[in-house]
Amino acid sequence: MTAWADHLSTRWFVVAASSRVAARPLGVTLLDRPIVLARMTDGRIVAFDDRCPHRLVPLSDGRIVAGGLQCAYHGWTFDGAGRCTAIPGLAPSADLPAVRLRSMRTIERDGLVWLRLAGGVDGVSNGATAGDQADDQADDQADDQADDQADDQAGLPAYVTRLSPGNRRFLWETSWSTRTVDALENFLDPLHTHLLHPGLVRRHDRRDAVVATVVQSAGALTIDYAGAAAQRGLLYRLFESPRILERAHFSPAAAGSAQIEYRYRNGSAVYFTLHFAPQHATTTRLHATLHVEGRWAPAWAMRAFVWPFLRRVAAQDRSMVERQTANASRFGRHDGLSTGLDLAHPALDAAWRPGATVPADGTRVVALDL
Repeated sequence: MTAWADHLSTRWFVVAASSRVAARPLGVTLLDRPIVLARMTDGRIVAFDDRCPHRLVPLSDGRIVAGGLQCAYHGWTFDGAGRCTAIPGLAPSADLPAVRLRSMRTIERDGLVWLRLAGGVDGVSNGATAGDQADDQADDQADDQADDQADDQAGLPAYVTRLSPGNRRFLWETSWSTRTVDALENFLDPLHTHLLHPGLVRRHDRRDAVVATVVQSAGALTIDYAGAAAQRGLLYRLFESPRILERAHFSPAAAGSAQIEYRYRNGSAVYFTLHFAPQHATTTRLHATLHVEGRWAPAWAMRAFVWPFLRRVAAQDRSMVERQTANASRFGRHDGLSTGLDLAHPALDAAWRPGATVPADGTRVVALDL
């Protein structure tokens, strides 16, 4: 078990594509914790510890029935509040045990399932009979469900909630054998692109003087790059036009997510958003989306012409960060040397390392050759 920073349990992570939570339950892992996602008959997605309290078999091996989530072993069934509602073979006159699964909060938005470990309902199994208290708790949960969803979505970063599902051009998912924080820093670091993606993203022999404005506020980070209206790589030349803004976003509220925003002189915009979920210490699940506003970019064209280039970039990034994580493990340390050019590192360190100091609010300007 990894000693994760305690506050990570209060952060939102993307754990699945909505389409994968369909007729059958889905098992996922977040911060070393096995979880079952289930879409109830009312369409709502719920999340519980992935174990039946009876004989501890995975509930993700079960199925969805009219009464809720049913265990595959003895048929114990649990409703959306996690209460046991049926036990096949139990005499009609017998009371059901007051069993309640430990639950987590979920949000379904823009084709993704977000999950937060803290803030759900703790499971109870005390051998007592089901009574008014369990009923009242379930009723309260149902009454508050709409309010909870609104509050939860308000807790997501604005750079996530502003994205319109209608502008999403693709959603891709995979797994990387790396630390989540290493993958995040790779995405937010432009200075590796010249050497790792030569000719595709940038060129090492042709750099431009750029000014980066780094704004830190309550742990959240934005980085604006001025002087980078164009890139010298093939991706820019084939698919982009002059930019008026290049901005990177990160917020500890969604500690595994980050976004790069491009805005163009013709009024269009593109948003690359990567969502990394730490399954284990060196296993990370990735969900990536691309949203396009104000320009002709049908999904079929993006898949046919743009995605092959982006897939190559992703493969190069994956290979490097997996080697980075493996080599750091060989030496038993992950505290590499950082400089002022590692613009995102202080914010990521504060979000992920137990006991790290949150950078002070403020703005700093960094000159670099990009």
